[in-house]
Amino acid sequence: MSGKPGPAATPDLQPGSDRAQINQNIEAVTDFYVREGEGISHPQRLLERLSTFVGKPVYLGFILFFVTLWILVNTALGRLGLASFDRAPFPWLQGIVSLGALLTATVVLTRQSRLDRLEEQRAHLDLKVTLLTEQKAAKLIDLLEELRRDLPNVKKRHDPASASLQQPMDPDRVLAALDEAKGPLTSAAAAKAGQGGIGT
Repeated sequence: MSGKPGPAATPDLQPGSDRAQINQNIEAVTDFYVREGEGISHPQRLLERLSTFVGKPVYLGFILFFVTLWILVNTALGRLGLASFDRAPFPWLQGIVSLGALLTATVVLTRQSRLDRLEEQRAHLDLKVTLLTEQKAAKLIDLLEELRRDLPNVKKRHDPASASLQQPMDPDRVLAALDEAKGPLTSAAAAKAGQGGIGT
């Protein structure tokens, strides 16, 4: 048995390394989207595939080709003296296009509704992470201030800013402040709109 020491672990594989933290965060985000994807029903998946197709330029080209072909065929049949199946102003074509527009809007709105729910979940997650980060920062400031007070070679002084930052943020107070600030802005916007209406 050799007495040589085994290969040292690379920094990227150590639990506390930056690469490990980055991989952990990426896996958490990936798991979030995987769980969201697993909850999609089969009809929802079909609608989202249609929505993806609708959003491509080829869909617009298909519509233009279909409408142009429909008009040309009916016009040519009329000039040849044959009975066209949809005379001008092409009521059947208008009905088909209207129905296609309705179905397209429904498909897009269905997909957008799910994406809005997903975005709301992400916003809640971002808010939770932000609040947790703020609490950690306040705790770190508190520990630094405690360390500064305990060091004998550091001059004792009162820092109002540090004392204020040691207190964690109260979300309810922030929301109340935003509501108070929103009130004057709304009143000012309404007053400006009223002045603009009078001036016209």
